[in-house]
Amino acid sequence: MPDFPVALRSCADYGEAPLVSRVGEALDACGWSPARGDRVLLKPNLIRAVPLACTHPLVIKGAATWLLDRGVHVTVADSPGFGTAKGVARAIGLEDALRPLGLEICEMDNPVPIAVGEKRNRVPKWGVSRLALESDALLSLPKVKAHGMMRLSLAVKNLFGTVRGLRKAWAHTLEGENVVAFAACILELYRALPPSAALLDGVTAMHVTGPVRGKPYPLGLLAASPDVMAADSAIYHLFGVSPDQVPLWDTAQKRGLPQAFPEHLSYPLSPPSAFSHPDFLLPGRLNDVSFRPHRLFFSLCRRAWYALTN
Repeated sequence: MPDFPVALRSCADYGEAPLVSRVGEALDACGWSPARGDRVLLKPNLIRAVPLACTHPLVIKGAATWLLDRGVHVTVADSPGFGTAKGVARAIGLEDALRPLGLEICEMDNPVPIAVGEKRNRVPKWGVSRLALESDALLSLPKVKAHGMMRLSLAVKNLFGTVRGLRKAWAHTLEGENVVAFAACILELYRALPPSAALLDGVTAMHVTGPVRGKPYPLGLLAASPDVMAADSAIYHLFGVSPDQVPLWDTAQKRGLPQAFPEHLSYPLSPPSAFSHPDFLLPGRLNDVSFRPHRLFFSLCRRAWYALTN
């Protein structure tokens, strides 16, 4: 069984020069090598105009710089929970960070219905952006953070942002009442997308709760891997959680994905034990995030308001 490399690189803060350099070191070390001319979609976490909840702009800039230097065609896009990708990017400074590279933020567009499982004799389908589906590869750029539904939100969960706009709320309405079933749908989305590598922003992570209202935690970590599930498995292992505590990880192991097992991971830079996190707090009880009719209505109103004001 081949090893799945995960490069863990220490990074104490978001100082631009060392950060961009360390992003490059992590991506070099993990062995991911998109070909010159490939179309690579950078998928950050731009959930809302809350800087702590989003991937730091300089992490995204570092990844884009590394790819452009290799002759890769780069697109940066997301579908935020509230507002537009352009509005969130402007609010957190991402627009300014990418301007010197000649890059703009795109919205996930042209949704295509993709089957993500089966439930009560019904096949759930999510509207996934054609931009993601037609890329040669994706680079998932999540913030390392606690999550009230998934316990940890990392690179695989971040792929949910390829689902277009209001279709995310609809997916929560139909599938979100059961955490395990929702995790299975996320895993099917991961398998339906083009090959997805990962670069995780854990320089300042989010703990206690999430995905928006948690607290900052100085984890001092960047993590890169050619495979999003391998990257996530390394972080689960780093935090010392067990698969039965993390629905996505548990589902991946039960389906036999080798990159979901720590024994199949290798660490070309630092091992997980090099990172201290004695007081990193995760949610004790997981909550469903099903947008029942009244919640869906209020969600639609809030999304409309964010779209108009951002």
